[in-house]
Amino acid sequence: MAYTPQKPPLPETSEQLRARIPGWGVDLDPKDRPSVPKLQFQEDFSGAHWEFPEQQPEKEPREHSIEHASVTPVFGTAQPLRGLSGAIRRRAYARYSEARLAHWLLLVLGDRVDAWGSHLRSFATLRPDNPITQTGVRAEFTHSGLRSRLGARRTDQVHHPLDPVIVAGPWVAAAGLATVGVRRVVRALRR
Repeated sequence: MAYTPQKPPLPETSEQLRARIPGWGVDLDPKDRPSVPKLQFQEDFSGAHWEFPEQQPEKEPREHSIEHASVTPVFGTAQPLRGLSGAIRRRAYARYSEARLAHWLLLVLGDRVDAWGSHLRSFATLRPDNPITQTGVRAEFTHSGLRSRLGARRTDQVHHPLDPVIVAGPWVAAAGLATVGVRRVVRALRR
């Protein structure tokens, strides 16, 4: 098991390895190791002073891979999961192995949902997101964006026509949906 001080057994004995690999184990003899005076090796453990590291307390349940029995002894708590994006991420960890594509696609979806939630929340503040300045569109015109793109032979020139669509497309689509929604509300109120 991970995080325990016991060393896993070798698949081959030292003699088998020495016979198969020239020079294997030359530092096994403590007299041949320059670091031996500094080492204080404990025979019962592999140098660890614990049987299992002290577990960081969980104030709220943390997500972890289904391949592991528990969370790591120390884990981050800076960004706890919240809202719809948190539910999507919890589902990715609870249901799918890290080896499955669905796990990673759900994590990406959770990230996108969180980003759009942040964009929408910014409109309720005094300083909402500005897609022109914060996505780098303005820098394309003020910092020689076109010249840098058309200069030397760049490997990413193939997708340059798609960049405005990828960056501005979601904002244009959101503005279009908002316009359609406002029009429908106005029509409904006039009736």
